[in-house]
Amino acid sequence: MFNNILYFITVLLIFNISPSADTPKDPFVYHLSMFLLTWLAFAVYCRWSFRSLISRFRDGIDFQIISRYQALTFRLSILAIFLFTLDIFAFHFKYWLQIVPGFKQFIVLQGALALILFIVYLGTIWYFAHPVYLIAFETEIQRLPFILSNAKLNLPIIFPWLFLTFFYDLFSHVPFPILERFLNKPAGQILFYTVFLSVLVIFLPRFIKSWWGCKPFQPSSKIQELKDFLTKEGLKYRDLLQWPIFEGRIMTAGIMGIVPRYRYILVTDALMGVLSMLELKAVLAHEMGHAKCRHLLLYVFFIFGYLIFWFGLFDPEFYIILETYIFEKFTINISQQTLFYLIYTPSILIPILLYFRYVMGFFMRQFERQADLFSARTMGSPRYTVSSLEKIALLSGKIRELPSWHHFSIKERVDFLWRTLEEPGLIRKHNRFVVSSFCLYLVCMIGLGYLFNFSQSKQNLTYMLYEGVLNQQLIKNPKPIPVYRELAMIYHERGKYKKAIEAYENILDLDQAQAVALNNLAWLLVTVPDESLREYDRALTLAKRAVALERSPMYLDTIAEAYHANGYTNEAIKAIDEAIAVASENRKYYEKQRKKFMGED
Repeated sequence: MFNNILYFITVLLIFNISPSADTPKDPFVYHLSMFLLTWLAFAVYCRWSFRSLISRFRDGIDFQIISRYQALTFRLSILAIFLFTLDIFAFHFKYWLQIVPGFKQFIVLQGALALILFIVYLGTIWYFAHPVYLIAFETEIQRLPFILSNAKLNLPIIFPWLFLTFFYDLFSHVPFPILERFLNKPAGQILFYTVFLSVLVIFLPRFIKSWWGCKPFQPSSKIQELKDFLTKEGLKYRDLLQWPIFEGRIMTAGIMGIVPRYRYILVTDALMGVLSMLELKAVLAHEMGHAKCRHLLLYVFFIFGYLIFWFGLFDPEFYIILETYIFEKFTINISQQTLFYLIYTPSILIPILLYFRYVMGFFMRQFERQADLFSARTMGSPRYTVSSLEKIALLSGKIRELPSWHHFSIKERVDFLWRTLEEPGLIRKHNRFVVSSFCLYLVCMIGLGYLFNFSQSKQNLTYMLYEGVLNQQLIKNPKPIPVYRELAMIYHERGKYKKAIEAYENILDLDQAQAVALNNLAWLLVTVPDESLREYDRALTLAKRAVALERSPMYLDTIAEAYHANGYTNEAIKAIDEAIAVASENRKYYEKQRKKFMGED
């Protein structure tokens, strides 16, 4: 399940950063045919791969079937992500979604269908993996329930995204310009996702337990003893539930929910049936450790850290890739755009995957160890925690020495637990290690979060990279007005006023009727901090030409500033009054300008 978290994050990022392409050259039937052919080839490859694995096992060539099974599933999942990327960029899946009425305006609808497309690939893997799964984990489950169980287990991964995106779409379509501008800023997006993610973390467990079909155990002395144990140890929770995932045949348990009112402990029938009462208590103590050590809450911080990385890295990486990719024209055609995003996608995904795999993976392993130690301390000895782990390892397909990126192997966990008998201070030492590691993480994330999203350094880096991109465009095509306009704005923001003036001059040399260039150059010649660059008379002439083309509040404000600089106070007041009259926003700024012109400021 944890690997699938990374897979779904990856495909969502691929879909979200993909551009809304223009009409493809080839018809829909062609793209549909190509999609079906690639899926068919993928299905054939999956079938051959899993059959080969079974043959190797039955012929006695390879006895490590579980590790081989997991490695093969991983490789096929990566291939599925590649084919999904191909569908998005080469077969224009996003375009065909957006032409469906109503879909273009709602990201949640597009994303939901894109996820269904990826689930089709995963379902193909699950379909052909079924025979190997039966052998590897020594269990019995029919193919259809196996596929449905995988889907039911993994789909809750995307529930937070679906809810968040639904509300984001909803707020984006509310007719409040201030809210829309706020949501378009990094701070607004981070705040939005943080608030709604926090709400979801609280209430989502109740929805997930219903989705999984979890129900309270039938009353019995065994269940009552387990509940009494939880109560005695002071754990506040809503209920102890039967977890029917994979028809209850896998031996596992879990806990979900930060708030006690919506906190549930889940145990499968298989685990309940094979463990003794003391071993079951040790397992529940392990899950209790996650709650007592606030692991579920801390995971929210990791998601928040992911958002910081995502928003912070997006712009710089975009311009770094763009600067190294030379286009023939400033307006990118379809094939160039597709190629660019195929190059850009890995650059934004790799840091995110590294974050989850190594940063969050590190803490997940330490949290599991901390929960093991909590269980050993609660039970008074590591004996029952160890025996439960050993029994699970033996009966789940001899997985004792099989590690993962989010869990230590059972052997490593058992060895560490036995060490507590020889080193009484080991539990306290590990708890200090986890706390100090998380504090270091917080310090780094706060610093990087500010640096990547709010610091002047981030803005300067973005402008510098974008400036490099635009200058490369000038090498290929020395007379594009859009490039000069963007360059002028970047130069202005970076304080390169002389270069900004030159860029606007280049625009006017190409087209004297460029109102934006006339207005912005006039404003610069009046307000530039370097007084040696100011030209009040010429600024007024340019401002008059801009207003003659368009009497917008911005242009009226510029001509008012030029009148004021040249000593024409009455004309300045008249112009700013007109700006106030026609302005739909920034009225306070224009009123402040009026006070300045009247000498009241």
